[in-house]
Amino acid sequence: MSAIDSFIVDVNDVFWTYLLIPLVIGAGLYFTVRSKAVQVRLFPEMLRVLKGKPQPGEDGGKAVSSFGAFTISAAARVGTGNIAGVATAVTLGGAGAVFWMWMMAVIGGASAFVESALAQLYKVRGAGGSYRGGPAYYMQRALGKRWLGVLFAVTITVTFGFVFNAVQSNTITSVATASLPASEAEWFGPAIGLLLAALLGLAVFGGVKRISSVTTVLVPVMAVVYLLLGSAVVLLNLGDLPRVFGDIVGGAFGFRELAAGGIGAAIQQGIRRGMFSNEAGLGSAPNAGAAAEVSHPVKQGLVQALGVFFDTLLICSMTAFVILTTNPELGGRQGADLTQSALTDTLGGWAGHVLTLVVFMLAFSSMIGNYYYGQSNIEFMTDRRWVLPAYRTLVLVVVFLGALGSVSVVWNLADVFMGLMALINLLAILPLSAIAFRLLDDYLAQRRLGLDPVFTRDRLPDLDGVECWEARPDRSPATAPV
Repeated sequence: MSAIDSFIVDVNDVFWTYLLIPLVIGAGLYFTVRSKAVQVRLFPEMLRVLKGKPQPGEDGGKAVSSFGAFTISAAARVGTGNIAGVATAVTLGGAGAVFWMWMMAVIGGASAFVESALAQLYKVRGAGGSYRGGPAYYMQRALGKRWLGVLFAVTITVTFGFVFNAVQSNTITSVATASLPASEAEWFGPAIGLLLAALLGLAVFGGVKRISSVTTVLVPVMAVVYLLLGSAVVLLNLGDLPRVFGDIVGGAFGFRELAAGGIGAAIQQGIRRGMFSNEAGLGSAPNAGAAAEVSHPVKQGLVQALGVFFDTLLICSMTAFVILTTNPELGGRQGADLTQSALTDTLGGWAGHVLTLVVFMLAFSSMIGNYYYGQSNIEFMTDRRWVLPAYRTLVLVVVFLGALGSVSVVWNLADVFMGLMALINLLAILPLSAIAFRLLDDYLAQRRLGLDPVFTRDRLPDLDGVECWEARPDRSPATAPV
């Protein structure tokens, strides 16, 4: 098993280093330049759109609100990667990895905007007035390549629906078991696995509206609790912050790190863990963004770009500050264990138990978001009635099994699948980004007139494959076609 694991790691390193990381950076920079840094200059507009009132669905309001779609995607983004992933990046890449994680978030915000605006434009109607969409849908409808959409749909379903959910379940069990006496650990894994499967079943069998309602509560609570806990650690170590920022910048550009090859490790870990955490350009968040009912596709593009900043610049940064203010030498710990030790060293043993609760909330909400990504893509591939209940049941089985054992090989395979997802999605949205920028021009033209932008498909009549943007009494063009 160790030989297989080592082989997967070697393949993964080559794949990310020589193909995916250059593609991610290049695409992000291209989108940033073409959009005139939409993710930065329209930040106030992101906040305005997020607070906007939900638009009514076609059958009386069964579609998900913009904020609801934001929380579904945030539920998948904000997971154990924010605690364990950041700690691993700092351990392997040094403090400089944090700087490159920040850069990845800023650049990746443009990629998140493009993919989510496209997902909104090419979404389709689901059951009961809901919507679904994502990369698979715009690959078929905009590029005319259904085979590519099916390939992406299979990849994201396996990656998020099964692999990532098993990892989240295992992480919850590992952190919770660490708080128990060794004599009780044997029975605790199966018990927590059954509990997680039961709770997830209650959420997913209620459909996307149930998912939205659950994550709308969980995501703000888990974020606030973790940020408060981290803020307490940082305040108690406030005098160390100048050193921490110095280590982050120095680790990213320092001559000592350059001589030792540390800058390369910092860049690789920062970008890989940053993408794993915020999912910008990965093609996952657009599946949630497409479910929203908004008056203009650009609105959801802006909301999902904001989600990248929420995940990385807030949650991930807090983890980095907690670790670096308390464990400057890092020691031999890594992953969630490193974050947990940093909290307990400063706040006491009770903080470890609170972190257990936080990890549970983070990982469980991630499982809900991960499940939805699989559901949306299964509905793209087939409409056979038995498939979706079978998928839901299999997800619950995987969640239970994930709580029972080690997932080292699964984590490394997840990196491969995640990279494949990003490769397929970025190659698709590079040519399609011109459409996203036309949508942005239309949106800004209406905003300059002081209007709340509204889009109908007759505003860009040359586009094929657009289904859900016909004129309605509550959705009429605000200006002349562009």
